[in-house]
Amino acid sequence: MRAILCSDRAVLRVTGEDAPKFLHGIVTNHVENLAPATAVFTALLTPQGKIVVDFFVVAVGDEEGGGFVLDAPATLADDLAKKLGFYKLRAKVEITPRPDLAVAIVLDQEPPADLGLVYLDPRHAGLGWRVVLPAEGAAAALEAAGAKLVDAAVWQGRRISVGIPEGGKDFIYGDTFPHEADMDLLGGVDFHKGCFIGQEVV
Repeated sequence: MRAILCSDRAVLRVTGEDAPKFLHGIVTNHVENLAPATAVFTALLTPQGKIVVDFFVVAVGDEEGGGFVLDAPATLADDLAKKLGFYKLRAKVEITPRPDLAVAIVLDQEPPADLGLVYLDPRHAGLGWRVVLPAEGAAAALEAAGAKLVDAAVWQGRRISVGIPEGGKDFIYGDTFPHEADMDLLGGVDFHKGCFIGQEVV
């Protein structure tokens, strides 16, 4: 079992009684009825239908506070939090950056559930599992779970080998439509869910 600690990812928490309806109404994928520890790949778009930021939405069980964890590019996480705050209006939603949490990718086999919030990468079976876990002691926790830490280049090689584009490397944020980044082929757009920001163009 190989693991990569993702220094280029950041975590946000979206909680509150309106969280499912709020997120569902603005992102490209269906998130309203996600089962706990299940993830979807999605994006927030401009009104013109171009990708502001793509990210994962992971449902959290009520016993762990409910709502969602967002696994997003670290360089865009602050901007994502601000834009979500702009769109929430009067919705009963809290958007909280969580720098105390880290993201890891585990290849080769499913990691133990008690390692953190474990979810399968929904884009492609070859991309393994992702884990949100406490940032402090994350490397030691992964190694204690039986993982061998490897360089991020291993992950990039796997991603490229299965043809998964990455924002900032393979397409430009703010200038790319979802279908130009293969989001429609990677399950990142639900064409039956109804309205979301930029939906008419998409």
